[in-house]
Amino acid sequence: MLRVAEQYAGTDTGRQRRANEDALLARAPLFVVADGMGGAQAGEVASRIAVESFHPGLDDQSQPELALAALAQAANARIHELSHTNAEQAGMGTTLTAVYVGQDEVAIAHVGDSRAYCLRDGELLRLTDDHSLVDELLRQGRLTPEEAIEHPQRSVITRALGPEMTVEVDTRSFRARAGDVYLLCSDGLTTMLSEEQIVAVLRAHPRLRDAGEALIAAANDAGGRDNITVLLMRLEDVRTAPDPVAEQATMVGAPAVVLPTAPPAPTPEDLVAQATMLGGPAIAPPVSPRTPRRPRDGSDGPAAQARKRRRRRRAGLFAVTLAVLALLASAGYLALQSVYFIGTNGRGLVTIFEGLPYRLPGNVPLYSSDYVSGVSASTLSAARRRTLLDHTLRSEADAAALLRSLELGQLE
Repeated sequence: MLRVAEQYAGTDTGRQRRANEDALLARAPLFVVADGMGGAQAGEVASRIAVESFHPGLDDQSQPELALAALAQAANARIHELSHTNAEQAGMGTTLTAVYVGQDEVAIAHVGDSRAYCLRDGELLRLTDDHSLVDELLRQGRLTPEEAIEHPQRSVITRALGPEMTVEVDTRSFRARAGDVYLLCSDGLTTMLSEEQIVAVLRAHPRLRDAGEALIAAANDAGGRDNITVLLMRLEDVRTAPDPVAEQATMVGAPAVVLPTAPPAPTPEDLVAQATMLGGPAIAPPVSPRTPRRPRDGSDGPAAQARKRRRRRRAGLFAVTLAVLALLASAGYLALQSVYFIGTNGRGLVTIFEGLPYRLPGNVPLYSSDYVSGVSASTLSAARRRTLLDHTLRSEADAAALLRSLELGQLE
């Protein structure tokens, strides 16, 4: 069985954009990248809706492709409806690339030109096809790769969430392996860096955080013409070796194990007969074991019974204590999953965190990143930073609404 052993999530506005229209979700085993289009008042909204549609997770994990496609269709319907009821957001849309890590496979849902890759044995495998004009011309042989790099319509996409009432969602499943590294990214990365440059960065940085930061920096160094979003995850195998004893006990058709049989204990009549045969005096049969004599040390007396009662009381008290501790631990875990606060990540971007704004001894955080915005804290006034980034505990809906207003410039 596979699971995510290490992950990284980062987004950057780039060098030539004033706002970040990308959105992401990195909550193992589900990862999503969305690249909005339609301007700051629309693209950000579309990508945010797309990501929010995946927050509840998959309803049917036995059929992840269908579940991912259903969530993508639901996002498409929400974006399309909003674009037709709000003039400021007319025509908005977003790309979507979502990955679900299952026990042995990675399921992918894809619309647009954000991409998914797999780094395996040092080789970069592309798992999605761009729904773009240039990529379709490439597939038809009407453009060369060199021509595609500088094509004036390289940013035109042919499929997205939102513009139409229905959308075709590409899905596939990819047989995963332990050690695989998966990359999800917006086209702000792939239009700035070639696949050869991307794989060189991944090979040079085994730690995913280092690799992700290096990819974003390299895209900015190359011009940073668009928002840049990078998700990375490494898989590991959590299967344990089988227990040979347990296997033998449950193996169907295993040969029976014959244990040596002890000779039967002699009966009182046997002892009498044996003594008579040897010429000794007659032996009276022993007292029946069903009526044992009370031991001389008084082990079954009142004192022993009192000790047993005390032991039973201590065992009962210990069990109750364990049950209370388990309930407290469960309540604490649920509390961490139901509270959010707003702060900044390591790159100074305003971020929604899930959990409590504290660290345990050993620098263990009680929180995790839930959503990274494209707003840098350095662009906020001192008063706004004090009121927004004060780590006040909020519900998920309140935190999301507040951050959405910040991104759209609607905070007073």
